Amino acid sequence: MIRRKPFGLVLAFSLLPISLGYADVTLPAIFSDHMVLQQDRELPVWGWAEPGEEVRVEIAGQTKTVKAGEDGSWSLKLDSLKPGKPTKMKVVGNNQITIDDVLVGEVWLGSGQSNMAMTVNRANDFADEQKKAELPSIRMFKEVSGSSPTPTKVGKGEWQVCSPETVGGFSATLFFFGREIHSDLDLPVGLINSSVGGTPIEAWIDADVQRAHPDLKPFFAATESRKTVDSETQQANYERALARYQAEAKKAKAEGKPLPKKPRDPASVQARKGNVGGLFNGKIAPLIPYAIRGAIWYQGEANSTPSKAPFYQYQLPLLVQDWRKRWGDDLPFAWAQLPNYSGNGRDWPTVREAMLKTLSVPNTGMGINIDIGDSKDIHPKNKQEVGRRLSLWALGTVYEQEVAAVSGPLPDGHEIQGEKVVVHFKHAEGLESSGGPIVGFEITADGEQWVPAKAVIDGESVVVSSPDIDQPTAVRYAWTNDPETNLFNGAGLPATPFRTLP
Repeated sequence: MIRRKPFGLVLAFSLLPISLGYADVTLPAIFSDHMVLQQDRELPVWGWAEPGEEVRVEIAGQTKTVKAGEDGSWSLKLDSLKPGKPTKMKVVGNNQITIDDVLVGEVWLGSGQSNMAMTVNRANDFADEQKKAELPSIRMFKEVSGSSPTPTKVGKGEWQVCSPETVGGFSATLFFFGREIHSDLDLPVGLINSSVGGTPIEAWIDADVQRAHPDLKPFFAATESRKTVDSETQQANYERALARYQAEAKKAKAEGKPLPKKPRDPASVQARKGNVGGLFNGKIAPLIPYAIRGAIWYQGEANSTPSKAPFYQYQLPLLVQDWRKRWGDDLPFAWAQLPNYSGNGRDWPTVREAMLKTLSVPNTGMGINIDIGDSKDIHPKNKQEVGRRLSLWALGTVYEQEVAAVSGPLPDGHEIQGEKVVVHFKHAEGLESSGGPIVGFEITADGEQWVPAKAVIDGESVVVSSPDIDQPTAVRYAWTNDPETNLFNGAGLPATPFRTLP
């Protein structure tokens, strides 16, 4: 099993006011019945009590004690545990907390926006999935706390044991990922779902860290400028819509007809989605430093506007690096690349490229989904394959298992040879096109005018050319929101959209 450096707890307890007092021992919400603890590493446990109170934690034959500090906070680390039968954790101070049905196995965090939040009962073949869901060694904790202007520590939520009755409410991407891990490793799997639909990446990263990043200064300058104008316009529109609603509702009530739909207050919508750093404060901070193996991320749609998309190449690596720093661990981290979708008025290729670039951050991976989206639905239903592709990366890299491939083909350099461009790929064993000649490649001489190109496979490379371009300078592949593609490796995983630069 992969070993990681110890967790750091320096930042975990500095956020509680000294004035708070605790008569009883209390714990963050994630320490609760049916929880799964990460195997083979030290396990941080923390909470609050009366200042100076001695707190004892017992589990699986080991006991650790600590005294609460002047601010009432306490923390300790349990020695690593091995998987086995369900056990109990006891936390004893002036009172006693008993946490029942605790398993030890593999724990993963899943976060992002609506495609991570999307539940199993909305994915393909739910009736069949429900029949197969008697999987008590898979549990999911859903963090249900909201956005916060400052970091919070307790959180809200509960662990649920996977069963036909509960699986419908699980995050589909996270569940199908975790089911593959459970099946391959034959270990309990704990899944932590902290996601909110419609949310931008800037809500999920600490605000101070973002504002200190030099490449994001133009982003915040433009965002603040738009925010003032947009909020005034949205509020005025809302007030007009509310006045119409009230008049129509009054009339409908008098006539005994159904009431019209009430307009949503933009302020409440913004509160749910979180301002800069708001969801990090409310939905990630309470989970730190709970021991996890790694994290998966499915987000980007909300950052695909032309004004936001160019900054994603800085934001995604920043999120990975900052979360790792706060957990005190080089967490394995992977994301679902945005699939094909019509996306009118959006720039999905630039966000996909940012995701590809972020693979330069060590110990990261990406599930390529350009062939399994839905042109008309931003929430494609084939979450089984999204989860499976992410699990191939985890199984093959994090767990060092034999898998067919850990990724679809990724560009690995290119050469211009006269009127041709030769693009080399990695993860390209058995490179092939499905359904005839390769489609989706374009070629250019000046970087502005692009023409469809002929593409021919040569081993693990693709040779690209066009009779209309004598001196090419660059090529690109699948560079539209909703491209037609058919380039795969022998494991049936699609090649990523990409471009070379002149």
